[in-house]
Amino acid sequence: MAFDTDMIKGVYAQMKERVDKAREIVGKPLTLSEKILYNHLWDGMPTKAYRRGKDYVDFAPDRIACQDATAQMALLQFMQAGKQKVAVPTTVHCDHLIQAKQGAAADLKRANETSNEVFDFLESVSNKYGIGFWRPGAGIIHQVVLENYAFPGGMMIGTDSHTVNAGGLGMVAVGVGGADAVDVMAGMPWELKFPKLIGVKLTGELSGWTASKDVILKVAGILTVKGGTGAILEYFGPGARNLSCTGKGTICNMGAEIGATTSTFGYDDSMERFLRATDRSEIADEANKLREYLTGDPEVYENPEAYFDQVIEINLSELRPHLNGPFTPDLATPVGQLGEKARKNDWPIKVDWGLIGSCTNSSYEDLTRAASIAQQAIDKKLKPKSDFGINPGSEQIRYTAERDGLLQVFENLGATIFTNACGPCIGQWDRSDLKGDEKNTIVHSFNRNFSKRADGNPNTHAFVGSPEMVAAIAISGRLDFDPMNDTLLNEDGQEVKLDEPRGIELPPKGFEVEDAGYLEPVEDGSKIDVKVSPTSERLQLLEPFEPIKDSDLQGVKLLIKAFGKCTTDHISMAGPWLRFRGHLDNISNNTLIGAVNAFNKKTNFVKNQLNGEYGGVPDVQREYKAKGIKTMVVGDHNYGEGSSREHAAMQPRFLGVAAVLVKSFARIHETNLKKQGMLALTFANEADYDKIQEDDTFNFVDISDFSEGKPLTIEVVHADGSKDTIKTNHTYNEAQIKWYREGSALNLIKKQNAK
Repeated sequence: MAFDTDMIKGVYAQMKERVDKAREIVGKPLTLSEKILYNHLWDGMPTKAYRRGKDYVDFAPDRIACQDATAQMALLQFMQAGKQKVAVPTTVHCDHLIQAKQGAAADLKRANETSNEVFDFLESVSNKYGIGFWRPGAGIIHQVVLENYAFPGGMMIGTDSHTVNAGGLGMVAVGVGGADAVDVMAGMPWELKFPKLIGVKLTGELSGWTASKDVILKVAGILTVKGGTGAILEYFGPGARNLSCTGKGTICNMGAEIGATTSTFGYDDSMERFLRATDRSEIADEANKLREYLTGDPEVYENPEAYFDQVIEINLSELRPHLNGPFTPDLATPVGQLGEKARKNDWPIKVDWGLIGSCTNSSYEDLTRAASIAQQAIDKKLKPKSDFGINPGSEQIRYTAERDGLLQVFENLGATIFTNACGPCIGQWDRSDLKGDEKNTIVHSFNRNFSKRADGNPNTHAFVGSPEMVAAIAISGRLDFDPMNDTLLNEDGQEVKLDEPRGIELPPKGFEVEDAGYLEPVEDGSKIDVKVSPTSERLQLLEPFEPIKDSDLQGVKLLIKAFGKCTTDHISMAGPWLRFRGHLDNISNNTLIGAVNAFNKKTNFVKNQLNGEYGGVPDVQREYKAKGIKTMVVGDHNYGEGSSREHAAMQPRFLGVAAVLVKSFARIHETNLKKQGMLALTFANEADYDKIQEDDTFNFVDISDFSEGKPLTIEVVHADGSKDTIKTNHTYNEAQIKWYREGSALNLIKKQNAK
């Protein structure tokens, strides 16, 4: 359905003049990304050319999207801002707190019983502040956004890293921390370092077993999990125009796994078809009037090396299906080569589960391609060797797929149809077949496959692929199965081969739904009372953070020196901990429990410098906090990779961590830390990481001179009294220093609002 049509028309009404002015100022043709960025400047009409990767710029996003796990903390912060209504269109989607176990009906009923307090809070706070609310079971946030809110040329931010999915409809859509979203909800600008630009030229056309998912699996293998950091990926070329709109969404969605700010595609016929199919013809008509402004200038795509910071070219006609993993989404392997690689690395060949769905791959087209493989298994008398789980992307997708017989195909194969929700993709999976931490393999069409991600088992080897490839692998029950070349033995003892998948881009009879699950907020929410029980274990009203004094930064203790990969899952785990996402004190009990201590290679086991004993990270940190001692966390490369999780910044801040010093930060974690009034710093010399010892304390020798553009120096005092000096190469701008000096960005908003 169409929402906020007048707002979209307003964005289009200003676009031609602003883009023309930007092109004049920059002095050259513009990419699509630049057109959208310059059209959304906070100050309006462009007046200067911004330097990619250098200039911090204030933007005015068109809308905000929040999922239930992160919306809690974001809205608890917004409640402090003193505003009567959100300043831009905002929605909340209940998709993370539904555990997959028995099937859709039973699982949704149980979620509504166990998380009713949270759902009631989100519904009431949404109603009070003019926020659209999508009930549990309505669908996964990013599929719902694509079907209802995304529009070509728009700018959106969301409190989930896969907000980037909306790039499939030509948006610049960015996953941010909750504090960023609160700024915009409160009528403030959103700050972003002007991104670098990576162009991905697609030629040829997908065919056979190769799917849109394989494009991003290939790109992830090229760029790695940090190769897109600070950049927008802009896809173009004849191959891009040959992809469906939801296929484009899949590619953009998993761009979060390479650290990209976002990914996007220029407006084309597939987007127009999708807009019209989802009852948004009026928006398609408006977009058609601006078609040349909703894609990159022709000169850019004709000579991309002159306009992008990096160019990658992929011939879709030559691209092979991939499975990426295990334990990292950038370990890319063509399907035919996986068997040899698995045996060499001792990865379990037997596949226990095939999981289809998630925000990355749960469209109608995805289900039809996977169902075509499932139907073949039935017709060819193949009994699946693995269990099947299906998560439709939205109630509209589920209802339409059920009407068209797609879900029945999966059920005939013995699959469990889970709720229209994230489920196993974010650890919400009560997996009944596991026996402890046994070593096993699963395949899924999700975006992430970190250790413990799906089921909490560190020995589950998870591989990421397209829905149709997941279906084929699950039917075979073997990781080394290559459906393009291998045969299977059916129930009659005959060798049979699976045919190529067949998909349908959009339902021939149109989309249909009885109850999409949407609740419109009341016009005046001033009389609505949002109640949070002081004895609740799930929700806790927030108190402002006290600014960190300069004197606090002398004698700072080392909390943990994290070794190797330290994602937001390591800093604030999901799974069973999701239930505490609205209670800062309770959720802080999982802070950094997954991080590996560099000194003993154990998790959740660090030295307490007050007594010399070892304990869990949160327990040790709470002792420091009780004594009024600030601490520092030290980390490796790409620290904070993963979801745009507010908690990974707020929890350490709440417990008394004053600074995080790392070799490099992942995409937005650095900004999240700064927003909460912490020092986010990087080593000027990465080798200094090795100098830090277990009993070290730190003195920030020049903190009193902390000012714009000034790097900080840290004196490291070792247990034997010897000292080292560590230079940081990280600088803050004026706005970020204000956040630090005020205690958090929200404190600044409250102060300004009080005036």
